Amino acid sequence: MTEKNFDVIEHLDELRKRLIISALAFLVFLMIGFIFVKKIYFFFMGNLDYKLLILGPSDIMWIYFHIASIVAIAGTIPVAAWQIWLFVQPALKPHERKAVLAYIPGLFILFICGLAFGYYFIFPNILRFLLNLSSDLMTTSFTADKYFSFLINITLPFGIAFELPLIMMFLTTLGIANPYTIAKFRKYAYFILVVIASMISPPEFISHISVAIPLILIYEISVFLSKFVYKRKQRDSKLTNTKELTINESPK
Repeated sequence: MTEKNFDVIEHLDELRKRLIISALAFLVFLMIGFIFVKKIYFFFMGNLDYKLLILGPSDIMWIYFHIASIVAIAGTIPVAAWQIWLFVQPALKPHERKAVLAYIPGLFILFICGLAFGYYFIFPNILRFLLNLSSDLMTTSFTADKYFSFLINITLPFGIAFELPLIMMFLTTLGIANPYTIAKFRKYAYFILVVIASMISPPEFISHISVAIPLILIYEISVFLSKFVYKRKQRDSKLTNTKELTINESPK
């Protein structure tokens, strides 16, 4: 077997190790989520002044599992990011290692900020609007299944979307993404984001707009920050090349 094949096997073994650690972290945080699931449940109940309904015994387990899964995803993000960094670290230059390492805590913070934005701003406004539509026509009573499905569909995408700026900066730092190329496809990105907004929000125009506008703003912020990193990387590269040229041309 050639040396190249040995390298491939070593990389695959290393990748499997990182994936296993990330999966174990998810299971640990999932169990933690189940331990505190009742407290989290009452927190997500918000300002509802009545108990939610269930239509079958399995609904209880479904709700508990999804609440615990949110906790598990939030807790696993920094662990998975750390494992990714350990995997790619040997291939990075010293300054790239420092830059990539700085992104890891930001992933967790932005995910939590995205969930908070969706829960405290988007979710209550959409819910209030929909309740006002039915206030004079019918009595409102939610099943736990429908309520938490609606809540997760609104908040979780924002938790993921808020990480987009950091991911774009990360890929730009590694030279994988070019913000100017991405900006050329802006109209297609807008269309995709509007489609996503229509899929995760209730089927009416106000909800679509309330979700689509923040997603588009996050996209524009991502492109802006990526351009900033791209320009700084080019400037640092020019300075490095100038220093190397000066050293080579200096008399020995």
